[in-house]
Amino acid sequence: MSRANELPPGLRDEVQRIQAIARARGLDFLDIVFEMVDASDVNALAAYGGFPVRYPSWRFGMDYERLEKGHKYGLSKIYELVINNDPAYAYLVRTNSDMEQKLVIAHVCGHADFFKHNVWFQPTERKMLDRMADHATRLREFIDRLGQDTVEIFLDRALALDNLVDPFLPLREYMQNRRGEDERSGAVERARRSLDAVMQGGERRSGTPQRERSRAELPTHDVLGFLIERCELEPWQCEIVRIVRDEAYYFLPQRMTKVMNEGWASLWHSRILTGGVLEPSEVVDFADCHSGATATAPGQLNPYKLGIELWRHAQERGLDLFRLRRIHNDASFLDELADEEFAEKSGFFVYGKNSRTGRTEVLERDWKTVKEKLLQQFSWAGMPRIELVDDDHQGRGELALEHHHDGRDLELAAAGETLKTLAQMWRKPVHLFTQEEGSPRHLTSDGKEVRLSEPAPAGAGKETA
Repeated sequence: MSRANELPPGLRDEVQRIQAIARARGLDFLDIVFEMVDASDVNALAAYGGFPVRYPSWRFGMDYERLEKGHKYGLSKIYELVINNDPAYAYLVRTNSDMEQKLVIAHVCGHADFFKHNVWFQPTERKMLDRMADHATRLREFIDRLGQDTVEIFLDRALALDNLVDPFLPLREYMQNRRGEDERSGAVERARRSLDAVMQGGERRSGTPQRERSRAELPTHDVLGFLIERCELEPWQCEIVRIVRDEAYYFLPQRMTKVMNEGWASLWHSRILTGGVLEPSEVVDFADCHSGATATAPGQLNPYKLGIELWRHAQERGLDLFRLRRIHNDASFLDELADEEFAEKSGFFVYGKNSRTGRTEVLERDWKTVKEKLLQQFSWAGMPRIELVDDDHQGRGELALEHHHDGRDLELAAAGETLKTLAQMWRKPVHLFTQEEGSPRHLTSDGKEVRLSEPAPAGAGKETA
């Protein structure tokens, strides 16, 4: 791999030129370290979340195989990869053309600006590359001491539960911590810093934020946090759950802002490159590459396309783009900007399969319905909202979880596997209460099997045997 100062001289000059233009246009980002990699390397990096120092897992290997097949058969191609870190790290693919390298450099500048200023990224670990290396070291120590199979089996269980977290917890704790600082700083400073926290973001304070309450208090969406405090685990097992939880919370803002972030980076690479960076001979290739990245098919959602169209709509309405970039996530961004004009102009409809023909067709054109469906898709970071409501269900020390149904049914087979894994970790049966096609459902697992039934009318907490 080549660092920025080890890139070919011409490419190094382009990095410096494009970054200078980006800053002159208003972008503000932490230092970026560019590294040159082969196409197969970038697929491996993507499988590891962008971190070459991350611990190994068969799940990452499976992601790598999927990416490699997509690249081999021309179904997908990764042009760039950038990670939220201080400094940010970005990877340039060696086989990219000169035009593609310019596009990637400008695109990365947009991402790095978003990472630095969007409020949802403020609680994230800005030295995550170092933290990932520490995590990998700890896992290797456990493997040396306990054996690879033992550690990998438990790690796989923990990773299977990494979506049982609270997307709003990090920012809530971060804001509470800043308010605590402000109360000790005087009224004037408190007002200024509270405003900065929401409107401009801010540097993460060193140390761990003071929690308002223990994660073990119920109800809670932070199931991994609950397990760390309450589950009967060996110290090494508890450490693995803590590692998985830390990494899950690190990646959450990226899930919550995928549309905004990709749209912001696409908007700025378009502005920067068409503002004089491209050679005349590169304009057609750029237009082809850009249109390919923002293309969409009926029934599919392209975050690049939706994102850039929302940003352009905001600009047409005369809104402050930098302010919007600071304070929103995908759901709130869409809620503020998507209106009838945007829906008609962008051609966003609700698609579904025709039961008679089996074809994907437009089912709904009403813009309010379209918006509602999109908001459902982006709410709760795109994950089902699962809450742990009881740790002594029916007085037997069993866990009870509730699915806050938003109109979308769970995939019960997948939910059952997650429940089975949770029961194996808790070492007692676990229950999940949800709905399927409007009817209540009760899933139970003892760690070996999963049973599906209808709950008693009294509800989750009062169900009788």
